[in-house]
Amino acid sequence: METEIWFARARPSKSLQCNEFDQEDRWPSQSSNKKLEKLMKQIAVIGAGITGVTTAYALLQRGFDVTVFDRNRYVAMETSFANGGQLSASNAEVWTQWGTILKGIKWMFEPSAPLLVNPKPSWHKYSWMAEFMGNIPNYETNTTETVRLALSAREHLRRYAKNEGFEFDCEDRGILHVYQDSKELKHAKRVNELLRKGGLQRYEVSPQEAYDIEPAIKCDLVGGFYTKSDFSGDIHQYSTHLSQACERLGTKFHFNADVISLKQIGIRTRVEWDSEGEKNYDTFEGIVVCAGVASRHFAAQLGDRVNVYPVKGYSITVNLDDKKSQDAAPWVSLLDDKAKIVASRLGKDRYRIAGTAEFNGMNRDIRDDRIKPLVKWCEKLFPNVSTEHAVPWAGLRPMMPNMMPKVAAGKRHGIFYNTGHGHLGWTLSAATSEIVAELVLTASRSNSGVMKNHMNEIS
Repeated sequence: METEIWFARARPSKSLQCNEFDQEDRWPSQSSNKKLEKLMKQIAVIGAGITGVTTAYALLQRGFDVTVFDRNRYVAMETSFANGGQLSASNAEVWTQWGTILKGIKWMFEPSAPLLVNPKPSWHKYSWMAEFMGNIPNYETNTTETVRLALSAREHLRRYAKNEGFEFDCEDRGILHVYQDSKELKHAKRVNELLRKGGLQRYEVSPQEAYDIEPAIKCDLVGGFYTKSDFSGDIHQYSTHLSQACERLGTKFHFNADVISLKQIGIRTRVEWDSEGEKNYDTFEGIVVCAGVASRHFAAQLGDRVNVYPVKGYSITVNLDDKKSQDAAPWVSLLDDKAKIVASRLGKDRYRIAGTAEFNGMNRDIRDDRIKPLVKWCEKLFPNVSTEHAVPWAGLRPMMPNMMPKVAAGKRHGIFYNTGHGHLGWTLSAATSEIVAELVLTASRSNSGVMKNHMNEIS
């Protein structure tokens, strides 16, 4: 049976809570790691985005031999390349509500709308949407659980960086949600109760208090909410530094490795990949699929169903080349709920603005009509920031229909998943990586007898 960790209708059991690791700020002892020598030890991680890299690190710290595969030349070159930068428990509200459906219908024929659905028929898209609507009753439960997961994740992210001694343009200035519409502010007050239930402290602020928190804002507000404990940082920089730490600790990375197939052979799984036209293969005792939007394809090869859909998001990185722009750009990370835009300062000379959700299959095109609203938003709120050098980007977010990440063991021996984080991969990945690493560790112990008997049969 598949072991689902974050499930819509039930809170995870205490034994699977990541917070237990936070208390002592340490990893299993060297003596406990030695036990792995007799158990499942060789693990392949498919995908080197933020989720794959944090998974590799969590497995390393439990004594596993880890190999990571990615089709790109470097880590974090797809969805983890240029997101909005926010580590935001305050943005944990899931989208499974009727308001999202109504807005999607309303905006269907507006190219610049925050949510855009290509009406072209697709069985995967429309069946996914049907499952999405089926999860509307779980809106409150899943929002609360996402908050708890996000609170745990940020502690792990900080600890990884501290342990390995690297920086990632982190700004500990909180996240400010801004509202120019009274209706949106009213909804935010209802959401705040769910966030509080999940353990997050987010405070309502007046327009003047919002201006005091971030003086750079130059538009009329009706109010805001401020989360002091949230922060922001560069996901690509973080992924790169953590992957370098993994490599120092013994992880083997296969880049330019386009994984063709995953096939179970006995108690091992064969990974076949193409590297610049050359076919290669190797076998492993365990596999963790962290392949973003490709996870559905790999899961099908392994006899599982992981129904991720690619939801495209866009960003611009505004290069703050002159002092006037640097002085005019905000330092506090912002979220505009109505426009569905997030923005974060990344060091002295970069301002990242991201948003929109586009249901258009595996299309990776960067559309001008989706980039323009991000530029206009910057010019409206921060008129003294030059947008002359704004670098556009788009990535496909792997989204599950219940808006919860898939952190689970597969049906077959040694198969695991850590994927489907949607727009919250940066926010949630470290917590889900801790959970899946514990799943692998537990399975390696429980299956050691099976593996021993199998080896006896061979001999």
